[in-house]
This record gives sequence, structure tokens and C-alpha cells, in this order.
Amino acid sequence: MLNSCHAQRIKSRSAYQIVKTLAEHEAKQLLKNYGIPTTRFKLIETQEDIEKLSLTYPVALKISSPRILHKTDVGAVILNIKNSEELVQAYRELQKKFPEEMCMVEEMAEPGIELIAGIVDDRAFGLCIMVGMGGIFAEIYRDVSFRMLPITQKDAEEMLDDLRARTIFHGYRVKVDRKALVSLLVRLSDMAGEIAIHQFDLNPVFLYERGVRVIDAKGIIGG
Repeated sequence: MLNSCHAQRIKSRSAYQIVKTLAEHEAKQLLKNYGIPTTRFKLIETQEDIEKLSLTYPVALKISSPRILHKTDVGAVILNIKNSEELVQAYRELQKKFPEEMCMVEEMAEPGIELIAGIVDDRAFGLCIMVGMGGIFAEIYRDVSFRMLPITQKDAEEMLDDLRARTIFHGYRVKVDRKALVSLLVRLSDMAGEIAIHQFDLNPVFLYERGVRVIDAKGIIGG
């Protein structure tokens, strides 16, 4: 008998037979199907849905649409919503600006070590996986590591050791869950081996003393 995670993976493979740009909630659900932790989220289709939600505040409200991938740039995300009244107000605001789009609400994640990860289709090497330091470090230092797919646990370990900031992953200053990050990379590789991925961005990813969590994700898959 198939376990639920494996069944979801089979469903994922059959669902993406054509090239498709994923909305954030679709990208995160796909990651969840492969055991990759993301923020907890719920879709909101009507204002009445808010009354049914069981949430721990503060929360964020976002537009989840394949047509709007850079949400901050166009004002499609509202952060640090403290109660249901503020959530209703935020929902009305986003629906007024983006009446044709769907909203998603998610609990705000505790800050962690900020990373980026993803799948890229390189002209020379084909499908590759990448991981690197996020936030300002991503733009200033471009501290990233790449491997051709598929990767093993050993490959994932070596990717982290390639980074100039590698001492972070050995507990320098703060303890972090290196094993959880290695697991994320291997699972991401597994996903790319089962689904046609053209591009998949996990940015940011927060690494904690215990665990790791994808905060935002987008991808182009299928075909």
C-alpha cells in the first residue's frame, strides 16, 4: 500500500504534463509532496474563508499567481498582520488591486540563516542544483555552489563545504541543522528526477538550530 507522501508524488508527476509556471501555493505544495518543509499556508477565495481559518498571528497575506512572481515589487504582499480584523482589511486591499487573483495567508516564519536554493537548466551542463547564501550576501558575494543532477547526500555535503561561508554549517557562532539542509537538497534533486523542471527557485530558505523551512518558492515545470 502506498504511503500518502508517495501517492502525492505520483499525483504530482501525472499533473504536470505541459509546461506551466507555478503560483507560490502550487510550488510549495509540490515541495511538500517531496518532504521539503515550507511555511504553513491556506488559500482564501472569499472574505468568509477568513472566519474559518485557525491561525497563529502574525501572518502574511500574498497574491498567489503565476502572473505575479515578484510580489514585493508590485505591492502584492502584506506582512505582520496581527489579528483577524487586520487580515480582512488586507484581503480587501489586495482584492481591490488584483481582483482576478487568488490570495494565500501564511504564518510568519521566525528569522533564520538566510539561504537560496534551486534547480537551473544550464546550457553547458544541463539540469543543475544550486545552494548559496541568501539576503545581501546573494547579491554582494554571490556565494553559491552548483552540482549536476542527480546528487547524493555526499554531493550535498560537499556543496555546503564549497561555500565561503561554510563555517556557518559547522556551528560557528550559532548552531544550525546541517542535516536538514542536506536533506532538503537531496529531496530537491529527487523531485527534479521525477518531474520535468525548467527552473525552480527557493528564495529565501531559513535554516534554524532545528530544521529548515522554505519561505518563498516559484518554478516552471512540465512538458
